[in-house]
Amino acid sequence: MSVKDETRRPAPPASPASPAAAPAPAAASPAASRFAAALAHPLFRPLAALAALLLIDFFLIPGFFHLEIKDGHLYGSLVDIVNRAAPLMLAAIGMTLVIATRGIDISVGAVVALSGTVAAMLVGGTMVINNGVPEYVAQTPMALALLAAMGAALLCGLWNGALVAGLGLQPIVATLILMVAGRGLAQLLTDGQIVTVYYQPYFFLGSGYLLGLPFALFVVAAVFAVTSLLMRRTALGLFIQSVGINPVAARLAGIRTAALIVFVYVFSAACAGMAGLMISSNVKSADANNAGLLLELDAILAVTLGGTSLAGGKFSLVGSLIGALIIQTLTYTIYSLGVPPEVNMVVKSVVVFLVCISQSDQFKQLWKRRAA
Repeated sequence: MSVKDETRRPAPPASPASPAAAPAPAAASPAASRFAAALAHPLFRPLAALAALLLIDFFLIPGFFHLEIKDGHLYGSLVDIVNRAAPLMLAAIGMTLVIATRGIDISVGAVVALSGTVAAMLVGGTMVINNGVPEYVAQTPMALALLAAMGAALLCGLWNGALVAGLGLQPIVATLILMVAGRGLAQLLTDGQIVTVYYQPYFFLGSGYLLGLPFALFVVAAVFAVTSLLMRRTALGLFIQSVGINPVAARLAGIRTAALIVFVYVFSAACAGMAGLMISSNVKSADANNAGLLLELDAILAVTLGGTSLAGGKFSLVGSLIGALIIQTLTYTIYSLGVPPEVNMVVKSVVVFLVCISQSDQFKQLWKRRAA
């Protein structure tokens, strides 16, 4: 038989025991595929945690979802939670970029105290009699005071970035220096006393309303929108991820890692500075001893709850905002239920423990082995 005839011979029928004869696995239904994709989405867990907290509040706190309009302003528990979470959301946005580069910034609370102190001392408020009517005027033009406060915050970020990128200090050590020195400097400026602000226009930043909603929400939305555009529409987000994954490889690839690290610390300090202005404006004073106290820990927790890896290289700005809302909702729930405030710290520590465990590689491998 020739080779040509051999190639024309029909193939023998497949044996029933052969792999080709095995029945094909049933294809998953579209609904099941969508459900599996939703479960695998990075934002599924933080959204599920937030939904669970809101569900608990719905059953335990009467009128939790009730909204009403008073004097043209929208009021309700949900509005209160989002409004009080605004400073934390700002700090979390800045912290997200720092953690994405494998860094950490524990000086956020000190920057909050310092920026609020500078603004409050410059604005102050002096009573004058205008046409027989007493009124308070700012000691320094408010725009100049805000610029000075933000300038102080930017200098703090530049200091952190120089220590980390220039001198090669560990981020936690570099920012620990400012965490102590920054709050101490704020206390020196105020002699440890609370500085009260009387100038009415300054209060708009933290407690004013625009279009019926708290003005602080518009500030957070603007910062989030600008940051998202920078991360998605430019190569900045890709560069930050590259530095977080492997800084040496990123530098060899031509990325200016030092400048990038300085930028994220300056950006984090700028966000903290705005949070400090918001807090001091809301309470109409600057308390260098307590303003922004432990805010850095809440910001780190919000970032990790949102799915950003503490190992760097992966971040989610939306997830960080959701994480901040989870923390504020948790705090609101504890206070509304009459639980002692001390329990809040214990609950947060449990949440931190669970988050760290869930991100542990050993725990993930153990979970997969148990599931198999």
